[in-house]
Amino acid sequence: MKISKLITAFTAAAIAVNLLAFSASAANRLTAQDISELSGLSAESHGYGQGVECDENNCPTGAKMFNDEFEAYNSYALFNGAKGICLTFDQGYENGYTEKILDTLKEKNVKAVFFLTGDYAKRNKELVKRMISEGHIIGNHGMKHESLPTLSPERAEEEIMSLHDFVKKEYGVDMMYFRPPCGEYSEQALAVCSKLGYKTLLWSFAYCDWDVNNQPDCGSSLEKATNAAHDGAIYLLHSVSSTNAEILPQLIDDVRANGFDFCLPQQ
Repeated sequence: MKISKLITAFTAAAIAVNLLAFSASAANRLTAQDISELSGLSAESHGYGQGVECDENNCPTGAKMFNDEFEAYNSYALFNGAKGICLTFDQGYENGYTEKILDTLKEKNVKAVFFLTGDYAKRNKELVKRMISEGHIIGNHGMKHESLPTLSPERAEEEIMSLHDFVKKEYGVDMMYFRPPCGEYSEQALAVCSKLGYKTLLWSFAYCDWDVNNQPDCGSSLEKATNAAHDGAIYLLHSVSSTNAEILPQLIDDVRANGFDFCLPQQ
């Protein structure tokens, strides 16, 4: 792997840019013309996966292909040309590890994106407030965690914007990043998100960390996550995972030792 230059992800200028992005409004609504145009796009459902093939920069070719096809809809599996790695956590429900994850991120001076479902946003207000106060980005994972390709444009809008409106009212945050539940997408669903002012973030690294009854080995998981590092990466981790909570401090140290650092979305 080609070693990248160590970057400083949290300079005052970078923080200012991220705060501006964080406060941007995604308060668009679909018009009759939008719905007419969206109805002509493919609603065929696809299940995303980054695959195992990588280029000379250790970047998964599946993620690059996704960007090539869907970047026009503000949809990304990685950040082309960006430096650093973006850590993201899916918050489907609270399993007792988010506080430890937040402690680690604070100690290591790393900011992340936390994708909330409606249930999580309503049940775990103190944790959500802590995420916001410590400079993390809150993302939209759907009010009911429904698969967007199964929904009409109108219902997809409700799934996204009902959570958007709740988070805006409850926490004063205009979310602008969406993660499709289960990684399921269609051209139409991605276009709906874009019309609503959202950027869709998939990932260029993920592993089987979500089954709380079958957690992966810490040693092999740490090695896998460390070896997957590449500039512009989007890491998907689940906060319900005891393994992730355990390996996160060493993962951050090891990734930095290999010449990378961490950053928030730059696109």
